[in-house]
Amino acid sequence: MQQDVEITTAPQAPEQSGCCGGGCCGGGAAETAAPAQTQDFAVTGMTCGHCVSSVTEELGAIAGVRGVEVDLVAGGTSTVRVDADGPLDVAAVRAAVDEAGYTLVG
Repeated sequence: MQQDVEITTAPQAPEQSGCCGGGCCGGGAAETAAPAQTQDFAVTGMTCGHCVSSVTEELGAIAGVRGVEVDLVAGGTSTVRVDADGPLDVAAVRAAVDEAGYTLVG
């Protein structure tokens, strides 16, 4: 039994345009999000999930922050990873961590 299969391809844009030819460039205003920059910070004083929530909330309020992840080391130095639109002002990060009740190392 033979089946007819129709194969179509997206039109290719000229190479000088910088377009990938995936069809997303034509007709609409497709916005692409800028890639996030990730920065790691060392924070002391956290001991539990509530501590993590407090730091996450304060850092998340900084303009440009997309996400916060914490690798909790209870009673030790925890690593806080912040994804943001661009480089973060360390003073703003320090103030946010201080506001949450913890200490930014360095």
